Amino acid sequence: MSGFNRTFNFLRTTLRPHIISNVNISTKPAKHVLSTGEQAIAMITLFATILVPSGWILSHLEDYKKR
Repeated sequence: MSGFNRTFNFLRTTLRPHIISNVNISTKPAKHVLSTGEQAIAMITLFATILVPSGWILSHLEDYKKR
């Protein structure tokens, strides 16, 4: 019975609405608007640093299995 009570209390706390602080919510526009070129550079950098190494590993997976 004790385990049932602990489980019920755990579920009750997860279903309770959580209080969210409004401190970090801002309605002001950005101080520095990014141009299209800056956004393109950021996306290319993201692609190059994350997806290219992952693609390399996946494309050479059979070579790594043979070692």
